[in-house]
Order: sequence, then C-alpha cells, then structure tokens
Amino acid sequence: MNPVIAMLIGVAVMMALIIFTRMHAFPSLVISAILIGILSGNALLTGTGNVGGSLLGVSISTATSGFGSTMGSIGIVIGFGCIMGIFLEKSGAAKRMAISILKIVGVERADVVLGLTGFVVSIPVFCDSGFVILSSLAKEFSRLTKKSMVGLGGILGMGLYITHFMVPPTPGPLAVVSTFQKEGIAIDLGMFIIYGLLISIPLFVFAVFLFRWYGKKYPDFVVPYEIDRSKYSPAQLVVLDRIDAKMKDGKELENKDFEELLSTEKLPSAALSFTILLLPVALILMNTIVSQTALAGNIIGQIITFLGHPVIALFISLVLGAFLLAKEQDNKTVVDMMNEALKDAGPICMITAAGGALGAVVKATGAAGMMADGIVAAGIPGILVPLLIGTIMRFPQGSGTTAMITGSAIIAPMLATLGVNPYIAGLSLCLTTMCPSFLNDSYFHVVTNFSGLDIKTSLKTWSISTILVPIFGSIILVVFNMFIR
Repeated sequence: MNPVIAMLIGVAVMMALIIFTRMHAFPSLVISAILIGILSGNALLTGTGNVGGSLLGVSISTATSGFGSTMGSIGIVIGFGCIMGIFLEKSGAAKRMAISILKIVGVERADVVLGLTGFVVSIPVFCDSGFVILSSLAKEFSRLTKKSMVGLGGILGMGLYITHFMVPPTPGPLAVVSTFQKEGIAIDLGMFIIYGLLISIPLFVFAVFLFRWYGKKYPDFVVPYEIDRSKYSPAQLVVLDRIDAKMKDGKELENKDFEELLSTEKLPSAALSFTILLLPVALILMNTIVSQTALAGNIIGQIITFLGHPVIALFISLVLGAFLLAKEQDNKTVVDMMNEALKDAGPICMITAAGGALGAVVKATGAAGMMADGIVAAGIPGILVPLLIGTIMRFPQGSGTTAMITGSAIIAPMLATLGVNPYIAGLSLCLTTMCPSFLNDSYFHVVTNFSGLDIKTSLKTWSISTILVPIFGSIILVVFNMFIR
C-alpha cells in the first residue's frame, strides 16, 4: 500500500480507538504504528534496510525501537517535572506567587493577576492541576470584586493553557523539540523556550481583552458574597470581616486587603517559590547562551552545560522542593507526594514514547516525505501544514499532548522539503493543538466546573476562545514565516 494512505489509515484507526472505544491513547498509538508498518509493506522493509525480512517482525521492532529511543530522551524529564510540580502545588507556592504578582499589578486588575499567575505556574505544572490549585483564588476575587467568573476563571484558565502548550518543559512542547532533534533538525530547547515565551505574550494580552468582554457579556456568574465560615481559619475570618465592613462603607478594596487574606495561610516565601519554578528554565537558557560563546570549551562552560541539561536542571529544582518547600513534612509524606506525582507521570511517559513509536514507523516508510513533496508540488504554503496538522490531530480526540506528539512525528520528516523554519513549525504545531477545548477535553470540564459555569456558557466562551486565540497566534506566525527561514 502507498505509505501515505497507510499512514492516514493508521492515524484514523488510532483516533477511532481513542474516541469510540475503551482503548487508552498509549496502546492505540502502538497499534497504529504497527498497523502502518504492515500496510506499508516493502516501503518499510526498504526504509529499515530489512529487505526480505518478516514484515510483522520489522514493524514491531521499528515501533519498539522508536518507543525506547523516545522514552530514553524524555522519560526522566517528565517524571522530574511532575514531582517538581506537586511540591509547588502542595506547598502553597502558587498562591504565594499570586500575592507577589498582585502587589505589582494591583487589585483593580485582578483578572491579569490570575492570568499571569497561571501563565507562570503552568510552565512546569499541568494546567489541570494549576487550575484546581488557583480556582479558589479566582472565586475569592470574584466574591470580593463582584466580577464574573466567566472573565476571571477564563483568563486564569487561558494563562495556564497558553504556556502549557507553548513553553517547555511541559511534556507536549518538550516532546516536539525532542522529536525534531531526533530527526536531525537543528533546534535548541533553550531557544524554543525563549520563542515560546515571546509568542505567548501577545496571546495572553489578546486573551485578557477577550475574557474581559466575556465577563461583561455574562455578568451573572459572580460568586455569592455569603461565605461558609467553617472553611476559613480564625485569622482569615478577621480579615474577611474587615473587608466586609469596608465594602459596606462603600470603600474601595486595596491590594493589602487581598494580601492579608492570603497571608493568613502559612505559605513559602516569594523568593523561594519563584526560584524553584524558574530555576530550570534559567539553567536551560544559560546553557543555550554559553553554547554560542567562547566559554563553551572551557571548564566554566562545561559546568553550565551540565547544569543546563533538562534532566539536571529539573533535578535541582526537585531537590530544592523536597528539602525546602516540603521541609516541614516528614520523609514518608514527601515520598508519598513523589509517588502521587509519578502516577501522573506514568501515562504521560507511555503516551509520549508511543508517539515516538509512531514517528519511527512513519519515518521508516517515507510517508511524511511523500506528503511533503505532494504539498510542495500542489503549491500549498508550507507554514499551513503544521498549523492544520495540529488542529486535525487535536479536534477528534481531545488530548493536546497526544496531538503534539503525533503531529510532530508526522511533521519532522517533512521540514526539509517544506522549507519552514523549525522553530516556527514547532510553535505552529503547539499553537493549533490548543484548538479546540470542548466536551472531549478533561480541561474543559475542569475550567467549567471549578468556575461554577454551566456547559452551555462554557462552550460559548471558553471553547470559542480556544479557537480565537490560536487563530490570532497563527496570523502572527504566518507573518513571521514571511521573513524568517
């Protein structure tokens, strides 16, 4: 069978298994990879140099080789990242960062405070967990400022969503970079972080104005002022009563009102919280900078290169989290927290590695190269390919991470023919795998339920925004593609 047709059939089978059956994404990806190899026949045997070999055996060995290679390059990073994230979550470091941002931005821009907090927190922490952690803060702001949760919950959700998709070391974009590197494409993780952050800024600004408009359009979703006093500590109740009296007197709330309310909880310092969150990113970026200078060959450069490797950078933050953020917990509690994090890491690692299996088979059959040649021959602009593949991979099955992994396996072998800058191609794929978040996406339900919205309103606001934000970003990347090769 023509390898392109075989690949399309394999991807369709994978999506059907995930969407319509009880099959998990991990076995679905592996089954799809083996099926593509079998259907491709001689193309796979020729591509792997096993002409005359057993087609079934070569299909399986190619898939398992791709699986192992991907797991070896990314598995440890995902595990360390999840452990680091749970320390930030359980210690209250996320709330501490929100207080710090509040002091700078101001209470009158409560939506920006929430969005920026999510924007920062989601770099190492999964957006689902981040929203659960910070939703109580959003509700507090809504209750006290009388602003709609459509706007406040929405911008919190989008702040988390944007960096979850655009900035490593979140597993999806990290897997995209890893897949491109395995294909021999010159792409640096540190530079991808920089470009991901740069493109995320206009996306976030666009989202702020979008959700402010939604908040005004749906003003009724305000958290009632009445509170369940049993859920607050005595110190918090004192602050809440003071705020209540201030509001009854018609006085404007100030930053210190919220700072006092949040500071009644025992939270880690802002310096420690931000250090543990941003240190891995800083180390990776230092490695990127040093590799471009004369320092690369001397002992200082070698030390920075060592510290800036993603495994080491995340391990350092993991250790700081275990011994500083969780310093008041006993050893068993800390180990249990790590076990809880690894339960989340396991499925991600397996799905990511299964995506590597699919990519190895697709590469061996030559399907991606044939598709790229056909696209170029048809005169279709190369930049549209990653933009469209991201959406096509995401729409039916709901998982952005799976969509990024699968999409990168398809796109990586095409890049040389498409003539698209690898950073723009990778960012384009990550961007459009945001689109859309609706009923088949677990994050849709997290945002909806924890914001106190009904599904109909969430579809009209949150789901539409996850289409509009990627469209806005796609325009930016198409313009960049005109000038950057």
